[in-house]
Amino acid sequence: MATTRIIPMHVNKGKTIAQCLTERTDYAKNPDKTEDGEYISAYACDAKTADSEFLLSKRQYRQLTGREQASDVIAYQIRQSFKPGEVTPEEANQLGYEFARRFTKGDHAFIVCTHTDKQHIHNHIIWNSTTLDCTRKFRNFWGSTEAVRKISDLVCMEHRLSVIENPKPYSKSYNKWLGGKAKPCQRDLLRAAIDAALAKKPKDFEEFLKLVEAAGYTVKRGRHVTFMRDGQPQNIRLRSLGEGYSEEELRAVILGTRVHTPRRKKRYPSKVSRPTLISQIEAKIGNGKGAAYDQKLKVVKLKTMAETLLFIQKHDFADFDALADYADAASNRTKELTAKIKAAESRMAEIAVLKTHIINYAKTRDIYTAYRKAGYSRKYYDAHESDITIHKAAKKAFDDLALKKLPTVKSLQAEYSDLLVQKKLDYAELSKARDEAKRLQIYKANAEMLLRTDADDQRQTREHQQKNSTATQGAAEREPFDQSGGWESFPNKQQGDFR
Repeated sequence: MATTRIIPMHVNKGKTIAQCLTERTDYAKNPDKTEDGEYISAYACDAKTADSEFLLSKRQYRQLTGREQASDVIAYQIRQSFKPGEVTPEEANQLGYEFARRFTKGDHAFIVCTHTDKQHIHNHIIWNSTTLDCTRKFRNFWGSTEAVRKISDLVCMEHRLSVIENPKPYSKSYNKWLGGKAKPCQRDLLRAAIDAALAKKPKDFEEFLKLVEAAGYTVKRGRHVTFMRDGQPQNIRLRSLGEGYSEEELRAVILGTRVHTPRRKKRYPSKVSRPTLISQIEAKIGNGKGAAYDQKLKVVKLKTMAETLLFIQKHDFADFDALADYADAASNRTKELTAKIKAAESRMAEIAVLKTHIINYAKTRDIYTAYRKAGYSRKYYDAHESDITIHKAAKKAFDDLALKKLPTVKSLQAEYSDLLVQKKLDYAELSKARDEAKRLQIYKANAEMLLRTDADDQRQTREHQQKNSTATQGAAEREPFDQSGGWESFPNKQQGDFR
């Protein structure tokens, strides 16, 4: 079960876009909340430099479109929370990644940070409002919250997790949410002190006030009686305590002309919900009971086994090892594509940083040249400290990269675009490769199970025949199992029928 909330991120007053992006992403990537960054994943960006890559895409967007808005949304965040104990941090991160890919349709770079510091595991998903091609921006739309919830529920159901039934559009108030666990407020404490004082049957109102003072309150007498105690932010008047606690009502209670009824905290009973179709289906899946359910499960297993046999016949594998090698090759292909994509993302991050340094170097070169000609004057440095610092940082970056000749911004942009195009193609291929590898692993497991079952059956048959050697000769004898692998005893593989 997962709850979701979409949050547009704007530029805070008095801060730059870069500062805001860094603050938001740094909070999401907090090592204390993500097990030292273990549960962080990213799409179309490097999680370590996501803020810089987001910022660079916005500069490119302005250059390509010429559009700039005063109150722009720089990024979007979705908080995705899971039921305590239902998922592991790894599973939560995988679910968040899959959800974000579907919701953004692969058009926006994003990071998924899974926090484990609370009782409930939750994801912080931040995606760039600018598209990967830097020509458009994500526009929040009416009903986006509903769309987010439906996609999140779909992903959860595909992974056999529970979903929230009949979600309410508005949550209850904070006090109702706290329920009986809420700490009593200052007025509740004062009412309790008044109730205790009245229980001692004071003779008059003055004695009543002294009893309240003995409970730790300072009483201010005047036109309005007020009470104060340590840790209380402001004075409390009797008339603000509600019905039954005004000065007139309390005097009447002391005189015996009125009965005092202590005020009780309201209880909000939980709504008894009827079982819905979803809960009934989930219960059936969890229990796995019922003849119809078991029969359906058998049919599904038979269909899967039939698909396995058809696949083996189609490729004419010589033995089980050939099938295993074929499945392992598909798994290795997914690893190769994943490594290739990560290498491309790493290079794209380097290009983004290098491009920024080249632009900064060009903008501040004249100022630094004048600074050098001025004999590194302290006065000149104080007047241009920011530009000189930026220039030095860029030069240091070039020295660290050991670049003999600086590439042009145009060439870097061309390389970045090529990497981006290739990465999109690799992502599409990776998606297909993962599905294929998963399917082959199922076929491999099915074949292994069939061979193991056949071997167990033959072993039991031999043991039975040895124990009943004097039985009738009409009992059918089975062919001994081939210890070299058992492939010849595979169903429909005998006597040339496999093909």
